[in-house]
Amino acid sequence: MTISKPRGTRDFLPEEMARRRAVEFKLREVIQKWGYGEVVTPTFEELELFTLKSGQGIIGELYNFTDKGDREMTLRPELTAPVMRAYVNEMQSFSRPIKLFYFENCFRYERPQKGRYREFWQFGAELIGSSKPEADAEVIALAMTMIESVGIKGDLNIGNLSILRCLLAQITTESAVADQIMRYIDKKEYENLDSYLGELSVSAELIEKIHKIISLSGKDGFAAAKSAREVVGDLPELDAFEKTLTLLTAYGVTDYTVNFGVARGLDYYTGIVFEVYADGLGAQKQICGGGSYKLISLFGGGDVVSTGFGIGFDRIMEICELPVEKPETIVLITKPETQTNGIEIANELRPYVSVLTDIMGRNFKAQMEYANTVGAEYVLIVGEKELESGLLSLKDMKSGEQVSLSLEDLILKFKKE
Repeated sequence: MTISKPRGTRDFLPEEMARRRAVEFKLREVIQKWGYGEVVTPTFEELELFTLKSGQGIIGELYNFTDKGDREMTLRPELTAPVMRAYVNEMQSFSRPIKLFYFENCFRYERPQKGRYREFWQFGAELIGSSKPEADAEVIALAMTMIESVGIKGDLNIGNLSILRCLLAQITTESAVADQIMRYIDKKEYENLDSYLGELSVSAELIEKIHKIISLSGKDGFAAAKSAREVVGDLPELDAFEKTLTLLTAYGVTDYTVNFGVARGLDYYTGIVFEVYADGLGAQKQICGGGSYKLISLFGGGDVVSTGFGIGFDRIMEICELPVEKPETIVLITKPETQTNGIEIANELRPYVSVLTDIMGRNFKAQMEYANTVGAEYVLIVGEKELESGLLSLKDMKSGEQVSLSLEDLILKFKKE
């Protein structure tokens, strides 16, 4: 009987893992230079952590279970809520802002398709404790810098939900009602939106204002903000939005579209929201999304604002063409009589270069063929003659050139390279 991997999961073989690690390393390199520290949270959490954030409707998408203590648990479907829970449990006394990042696997029980899996990886960041435009600008600029560092050109769309929420505050104080309106806007279900607003007896003037705001879009963010002022007046939220755009220019982020119709589809976003799209992914073209939000109070903390983003690592890998540097490899060839000497020599060389030794009992010819098969750059011959002379024969498999070097010279050669 053959047991297959579960649906919606993948096996990553060495070549693919080398690609994934190369991209992961690049993303880590960028975010650490921006002063963010890594956190790791449990693979499973209490189910309530996610129903508090997203409602009971999310349960159908989760790998949830009851543990042996009769507790309702689930494999994590995302990482923002666990990081906020960790903040409440462990980090409330830390100096703010707190800058965190993570790279972990997540699990969702949904229909697998291109770019969407039941086990997937998310790379993300959370900046906790600042509601200033400086925080919004930094998080957006960081996300774009990370995406560009792996050779991907992302299409950045920026919105601001605080403008819409100012209008919604004129309709209702009930969060559930406001959230339903936001969901219609996010899904662009404008007929349903109008029907729902009609049921709420919203005036035609206010409905018109909502439609004007969500239709505001363009490459000139300041022009969009000016148009928004003509609809909603001089709100301080628009002043903060314009400052965010000014700061983005300082970061070198100038190619974006402002779209006040970006709603992100998540109820807890409060201000700036942004999404990044990339070609080559079909319908699932979003590779990054984020914004400012309030979640900490849900989990027992204070009224603390955060700004963050998540990068869909698997979607990045679908289109990333970052070259992978293959380490130089030596295949060390021995005879039965020199096997132990070969192992000792391999131990001396491995701090500086990848070394493979024979563990199959192959003869000299078969060991040479193996070196060709694995694409080794060099073979190092360790025979009785080489041991007697103290000079080992190193053959360049590409040029065919063969030289005799002492172990000390070999170490110097690969140490320098």
